[in-house]
Amino acid sequence: MQAERTSHRSVDFVGSYAALLCCDSDRLFPYAGLIAMGSLAAARPLHYSLPALAALLGVTALNYISGIHPADDVSFAMAFPVVAWALGEARRHRRRAIVEASRRAVGEEQARIARELHDVIAHSVSVIVVQAAAADDVFSERPDQARAALRSIEATGREALVELRRLLVAVQPDEDGEPAQPQPGLDRLVELAEPLRAAGLEVAVRHEGTEANGPLPAGVDLSAYRIVQEALTNTLRHAGASRAEITVRAADGMLELDVLDDGRGAVGRGSGGAGRGIAGMRERAAMLGGTLDAGPLPDGGFRVHARLPLKAAW
Repeated sequence: MQAERTSHRSVDFVGSYAALLCCDSDRLFPYAGLIAMGSLAAARPLHYSLPALAALLGVTALNYISGIHPADDVSFAMAFPVVAWALGEARRHRRRAIVEASRRAVGEEQARIARELHDVIAHSVSVIVVQAAAADDVFSERPDQARAALRSIEATGREALVELRRLLVAVQPDEDGEPAQPQPGLDRLVELAEPLRAAGLEVAVRHEGTEANGPLPAGVDLSAYRIVQEALTNTLRHAGASRAEITVRAADGMLELDVLDDGRGAVGRGSGGAGRGIAGMRERAAMLGGTLDAGPLPDGGFRVHARLPLKAAW
């Protein structure tokens, strides 16, 4: 395979030089050579195009010896091979830049999907584990509560499957063309809180000024939902809290999120609020040009506060 590839390159190289040298000596401009020069520079790297450029300049310089054309005209014509080479080289670099931009876009999309998968799986598994433990504790004494916890586990699992299927459809659409489920937003916070309540965490949700500002941009809506989801997941897994309060406030072109709990502060969440989940929330906020602060409260508990600009996502 390598020998065949080298052979093809040699044929291209020789063909280009043949095009360069097949110029009418009575003409000042080797038109065929200029066309071949631009094509070669656009298709091949420098170690192919530069020798060809030198050969074309040499062919053009022969007009100094022939005396058919004035020396000034020959000097002027010497610039055209360089221009043809530069145009071809620019085209090659532009094509390579497009390919690299496409690769970066694919990498960014893969990173976004990875974050979505982390959020969905971490939240759902945390809820299921807590609810399963609660059901085991009351299985004999309170079978009704155990059944409620099991039903909540089933609902959480089904919701996780729907979310995972939506993400997989985004990567590779179904062959039957079935439309993907809409991405979650802040209007689903009540649904998000239901399994947490069944797990013993009281969750209060308040909206301030969101209706007056109209529908949120899709990127802000999804990121805000994921930030609240991750904050509640951390509360459920690490804080040992009994209550959490979510406040969503929209004013002055900013969307503010406040998630407060009465748990153990920063214990188990990473020193100084530097846990992986908090880092992911900060990354989401930064992608929209916003900020996120997370840390323990002076009187106990933990707070996650995010500010997301609304216009930045349009």
